[in-house]
Amino acid sequence: MIVLGVILLVIGLVTGVGIIWTIGVILAVIGAILWILGGIGHAVGGRRHYW
Repeated sequence: MIVLGVILLVIGLVTGVGIIWTIGVILAVIGAILWILGGIGHAVGGRRHYW
């Protein structure tokens, strides 16, 4: 999710489309929050891991 957010950020900056940039920021922030929660052992979505 973080990678998709960064890709959308770059595309939004290059093309000048604000909505793509905004969606990229939101995805990157949500991905970072989920990554941090998973890293500290907190269950995310009812699961401690994804495998």
